[in-house]
Amino acid sequence: MTRHVARSLRMLSPHPWLAPVAVPARPGPVPPRRGAGAMRRTAVAATLAALALPFAIAPAEAAPRPPRTGFETSEGARWTGEAEERDFLAEVDRGSDRVSVDRVGTTGEGRPLRLVRVGRERPGATTVLLICSQHGDEPAGREACLTTIRDLAFAEDRATRAFLARTTLLVLPTANPDGRAADTRGNADGIDVNRDHIALETAEARAVAAVVRDERPEVIYDLHEYGATPPYYDKDLFALWPRNLNVHDGVHDASRTLSERYVRPAATAGGYSSGHYGIWTDPATREPIKQVAGDGQERILRNTSGLKHAVGLLIESRVDALSDAEKADPALNHRRRVDSQKISLGGLFDFTEEEHARLRGATALSRLTGLADRGPVYLGGADNDPAEPSEVLADPPCGYRLDAAQYAEVKDELALHGVRSRLDEDGVFVPLRQSARKLIPLLLDQRATYRIANGQADRAC
Repeated sequence: MTRHVARSLRMLSPHPWLAPVAVPARPGPVPPRRGAGAMRRTAVAATLAALALPFAIAPAEAAPRPPRTGFETSEGARWTGEAEERDFLAEVDRGSDRVSVDRVGTTGEGRPLRLVRVGRERPGATTVLLICSQHGDEPAGREACLTTIRDLAFAEDRATRAFLARTTLLVLPTANPDGRAADTRGNADGIDVNRDHIALETAEARAVAAVVRDERPEVIYDLHEYGATPPYYDKDLFALWPRNLNVHDGVHDASRTLSERYVRPAATAGGYSSGHYGIWTDPATREPIKQVAGDGQERILRNTSGLKHAVGLLIESRVDALSDAEKADPALNHRRRVDSQKISLGGLFDFTEEEHARLRGATALSRLTGLADRGPVYLGGADNDPAEPSEVLADPPCGYRLDAAQYAEVKDELALHGVRSRLDEDGVFVPLRQSARKLIPLLLDQRATYRIANGQADRAC
């Protein structure tokens, strides 16, 4: 089924350059296979196949073709520009009654942060949020996001309508517009947006936090790119789930399922190798030999997503050229990178369809667990790195107190994180008994690495 999805994603455009890119075969571990029930054609797969039909046959009376990105019109020779994105999304918005585009923030240099909604809000629907190109010099995910918006917007088949009746897709197509314009990793102030999801110092991270708070997505999918280190770290795609130890078990396990049973198999079916982000492996034994990234830092969106009750996944496509042909023709390299991201999105959509009930159950239980106000909170460690005793709040306080000056400094950030607080005669009290229970000590405990204030632990409340 994922093979069908990957093939269909390449069929979504009428342009011949989107034909499959030849990718050299590489040895690598085969992710777990999905069961027989999961191998049937899903509504998403049928949807994506049907999307090709309006483009393959264009009768004289047909409506004008949907818009194309700058990346498409140049056949991958260049990335879509800011003005081209604006015009492209505006045309999609005008041409489809299932799409809306809103401005959810403004960058330091005055560029808009746009949120695209595909599908209408419906009770019981799964909300999926795509965060594209947080790092401005990693553009392939952004191109995959833009064309996916259009492809879902203009399909008129029954399967697409059924999929969007069950799923609301939210897309932040350019999560770092200033960095994209400058082709830099950081934003206009040089800040890495993907290290700012706790402090919320940047307009970009604040916009993401507000969307997550207000829309409460069940899935947050974060698209990136990386530079390879052959032969230890050179897969076509890497994926990783939230490793932070405070993530609810149901959310953690569903995130890992998204990676291992859906996204990575989709990549394999499309001819791309895959692995776990941040882990070097021995090319002979395929055993892990070194971890260089991918820890449990709460400030990284992959982990923050889990702390905010969303199934999360980081996906990274390889920037480096895979062949002499790609070295000679950058457009070939660009198209391969975008193609691999689109194929991975096929795995995400299959997951959303097939794991609908599990997704909603796990995220709802994660939100409710904080209300019980029980269990330890971890200030360090990861799912593959046990926390040190000094990093464990085995018996957390019932809340944290902030004086008036402290609260004035961080009240906006607490609100963006969805943390409740109350005024009393001693200042402000932030109780742990709320959905954000395991996030609050990471924000306010004096031992937390990325805290935004030195709160006073209160055990007498």
